[in-house]
Amino acid sequence: MPLDDLPDWLPAWCQDYLGGEPADVLFQLQRLSTVFGLRLADGTDVVVKTRADDGRAVSCVAAQAWLAERGFPCARPLTPVVGVGSLAVHAEEFRPGGEMLPGDSPDVAVRYAEVFAQLMAELADVTVAPPLPNPRWIRWDHTDSGLWPAIDFLDDRDQSAVPAYVVDTADRARKRLLAANLPCVLGHADFEAHNLRWHGQKVWAVHDWDSLAWQPEAALVGAASGVFPKTGPATLPPIGSSEAFLVAYQDIRGRLFTGVEQEIAWAASLWPAAHDVRWEALHGNTPAPGDALRAQAAERLRRANA
Repeated sequence: MPLDDLPDWLPAWCQDYLGGEPADVLFQLQRLSTVFGLRLADGTDVVVKTRADDGRAVSCVAAQAWLAERGFPCARPLTPVVGVGSLAVHAEEFRPGGEMLPGDSPDVAVRYAEVFAQLMAELADVTVAPPLPNPRWIRWDHTDSGLWPAIDFLDDRDQSAVPAYVVDTADRARKRLLAANLPCVLGHADFEAHNLRWHGQKVWAVHDWDSLAWQPEAALVGAASGVFPKTGPATLPPIGSSEAFLVAYQDIRGRLFTGVEQEIAWAASLWPAAHDVRWEALHGNTPAPGDALRAQAAERLRRANA
C-alpha cells in the first residue's frame, strides 16, 4: 500500500502520539477493524489499529496492556485509545514472527487449551469496564428482537438462505445459554488458530484483543473449544477434540466445571459456528453437505441439555 493511500489523518496522528510520521507501509489488514503496519521515520515498526468507536476499545486495550506488562505473549500497546471522528484508534508494538499451529486433533486441542487457561487466569486479575456489547459471534445475550443480534446489512438480506438446521441449532443453544444465569468474566472471544503464532511448542503471540468479551467462564471456554482450529470458513473440530480442550482447561485451572457449566460450555461451542454459517449463507456461500455444524449439532446439543 503506498503511503499516499493512508487515511489523511494518520501521518499527523503518528507524529503526535508516536513521535514520527510513517516512512513505509508494511501491511494493511481489514476485518472488523483496519490494521496498518507502519515503519516510522526513525525505523521503528508499529501497528496502528482503527475501528468504529462502539465503546469497547478502551477496556480491551487496557486489558491487553495489563497482560503485556506481566509478560503474557501479546503486543504491548504504545498509546491509549484516541477518538478520531467516529473511530477509536490506538498503536501497539509490532510483534512479527511465529507460525500458526494447524490441526484439530485432541493433542492440538490440549495445546490451545493450555494457552487459553493461562490467558483466563491472567484476565481474572484485570479490572476494567465490561467490553460491551460483546462481539456479535458470541453475543447470544443481545436484547434485539429475534434470534440473532441486529446487523442491518445482514438482516436486510433474504433470510431463507440460512439453512433451517442452523436456525434451530442457534435457537436451542441460545435458550440454554440464557437460562444458566452464571456470573460473567472477561475473556478472549476469538481464540482461533489464525490469531495465535507459535515458536515450536511455545506460543509466541496471541492477537485480536479487540475481541474480548464479558460472558460466563464456561461459555468462553466452550466457545474457544469450538473455534480453536479455525483459519477460514465456518468449521468445528471433532467432538473429541472439544472435549479434550474442556478437560485440559479444567485440569490446568484446578477447578472442575459444575454440571450446568459443562452444559453451557457445549452450548457455547455451537453459537460461533452457527453465526459463521449464517454469515456465509447470507453472503451467498452455501454450506457443503456434511458440514461440521450439521454433522455435530445433535450431539453437542445433547451434551448441552438443549
